[in-house]
Amino acid sequence: MVARYVVSPRGGRRGYPDITSALRAAAARGRAAQIEIAPGHYDEMLLVRGEVRLVALEGSGSVVVSRPHGTVLESSGAVRVEGLVLTGNDTEADAVACQWGTLTLDHTEVRVRGGVAVHARSHTSVTLRDSTVRHGRTLFSGSSGLVERCRFTDAADNAIAVIEGARVSVHGSRIEGSRIHGVRVCDAYGVVTGCELTGTGNAALMADTRAELTVADCTITAVHAEGIMFIEQSRGSVDRTRVTDARHGIGAASGADPVVRGCVLTACRDTGINVQTSGRGRFEDCQVVGAGNVAVFSTKGGAPEVRGCRVSGGNVGIAVTEGARGRFSGIGIEDLTGSALRVFDDDSTAVFERVRVDRCPSGLEVRGNGGTTAEVADSEFHDFALAAVAVGGQARVSLKGIRAERGVLGFGVGEEASLRVSDSGVRAVTSGGAVVFGGARLFATDLAVTGSGALGVYGRDSAYLDVTRGVFTDCTAVGAAFDDECGGRLVDCSVSGPGDTAVRHNGRVDLVSLSTSLPVVRNEEPVEVPPTIVNIFNGPVFNKPVINSHILWNNDNVNHVIQRHTTEDGLAHE
Repeated sequence: MVARYVVSPRGGRRGYPDITSALRAAAARGRAAQIEIAPGHYDEMLLVRGEVRLVALEGSGSVVVSRPHGTVLESSGAVRVEGLVLTGNDTEADAVACQWGTLTLDHTEVRVRGGVAVHARSHTSVTLRDSTVRHGRTLFSGSSGLVERCRFTDAADNAIAVIEGARVSVHGSRIEGSRIHGVRVCDAYGVVTGCELTGTGNAALMADTRAELTVADCTITAVHAEGIMFIEQSRGSVDRTRVTDARHGIGAASGADPVVRGCVLTACRDTGINVQTSGRGRFEDCQVVGAGNVAVFSTKGGAPEVRGCRVSGGNVGIAVTEGARGRFSGIGIEDLTGSALRVFDDDSTAVFERVRVDRCPSGLEVRGNGGTTAEVADSEFHDFALAAVAVGGQARVSLKGIRAERGVLGFGVGEEASLRVSDSGVRAVTSGGAVVFGGARLFATDLAVTGSGALGVYGRDSAYLDVTRGVFTDCTAVGAAFDDECGGRLVDCSVSGPGDTAVRHNGRVDLVSLSTSLPVVRNEEPVEVPPTIVNIFNGPVFNKPVINSHILWNNDNVNHVIQRHTTEDGLAHE
């Protein structure tokens, strides 16, 4: 049987003038107790022992308990608090502390100036239900916890911290204005579902130091850093969550390896998905809309696996840089202002399968040393303003089953790069199907170019082309052309259509089994072709001849000095 105690500052028959005296009486009897508290402001520290229920008689907010220094409520046993407002003013002390046993805060408000609002110590269990915490941190250290339908406002650091092996679930709650994180899980286990998080100073949800974090059906907005971040070998999953207006939507770094499914990342100021510093992760069926810089970014040793994702709007679709890796399959990319796919910097590698790109200036750009590679299979590029594929440096790229149509150039490879193409087609381009220049190499098998406004394939400088079973149809100028020191061979190729010439070459090309009704011409002068668009990566694109120009690359400071002198005729010259 539960013993009832009534607390009223005005006194009364069989009543207690303060909460502390009622607690003492209950402890003396050693039975389960219910302490019913009349409205008022109580300036006292509550030491609650045993099986005790503290109830505000006239509902939430009618009873305020505060103390200028130290802890406001300390519990040991099975304690339940309903409807009270607990106000702490000491930033060095826990406002509410559970020393052992269980503590439940129901329809309770905890207000502090900063520091720890609620502390669930090791081996305890704390539940917050339909409650509010203002300005302080709710800390679970080596304990268990449940948070349901609560609100956390303007925490001075983390709104909820789960550390030292604690296990905590947070459901249906709102966290706003935290100076650091909304929920941080460190070397512990956390579940966050159906929550709203907004205005955090750092990542809204953070998993670090081998943490396990499960997130589902959450909404994250207006975050100064990441929406969700996994670091330091953390694991976990994120499902059906929307992140809007964060610097980075979802990130993984330093060995973290999350699984992310069915999430929507919109208007992220820098990147949507960001994987770096040996981070990994599997990202499935996600959408990235309007990323400010890169929708999916793998850098500095990152190695994500991305499947079935959609990218629309924004600048760059997928970028792999600084020695990172990545595997990307079933990707749709459309309406960007920059390149759809980018593999840059030394030793970066990427594999792309079943990718469709629509209405982007360029499809795939690859540039780096000999360890920089890209493989693209069963993919399509439509309506590109520049090139479907552009390769530079010493990079190596292989294309299989590629379809490129409606753009300027199908495939371009330059400098000392290498491009291998098989079972691919280019249609309705204005410049050419494939262009090779510098000391680059092109090896193509079963390449079909149809409806080029100028050339099927073209090589110049000291480049090398090897084309087997190439089919060049309706190319306005010529099927294949070779200038300068460019060499190579055409094997079992065919040229047909309204052009005047099948092949124009420089005598350095082996023509093997060429099928055509058009003439083959050895040119004494270089063949006139439409100007080749050379894409300077991360820089300007020149579509017309440029003279007297200076291009300074990767310079933080540039001093441009113009010298003037006066000749005898009195005219000034530069």
